[in-house]
Amino acid sequence: QVQLVESGGGLVQAGGSLRLSCAASGRTLNNYAMGWFRQAPGKEREFVASIHWSGGSTYYADSVKGRFTISRDNVKNTVYLQMNSLKPEDTAVYYCAARPWATAEAMLVINLINYWGKGTLVTVSS
Repeated sequence: QVQLVESGGGLVQAGGSLRLSCAASGRTLNNYAMGWFRQAPGKEREFVASIHWSGGSTYYADSVKGRFTISRDNVKNTVYLQMNSLKPEDTAVYYCAARPWATAEAMLVINLINYWGKGTLVTVSS
């Protein structure tokens, strides 16, 4: 079992930055592709970004490309999402996700995600 705990959410003004962290316990993340998803009020959960278990490849939703950066530290068993140039439409609960032996692109298939965190709220004011 893998437990994922997100942190780093909060309230920020449009144009600002936040860095989310996802700390894993239970197993090493070395063999897991990791991703971030988000869910805004009244909307379905959507893919944001993902990273291959080796860290060698990443994948981003078009809506965040060029503004968000996903990274991982397998020694610390932690995944990060650096969010810059935030917009009000980025407001959502952000969830960390894990799937063993997956490619970064395979993380788009939400139904095949094995583990989820409980989420952290990001609110971007205009």
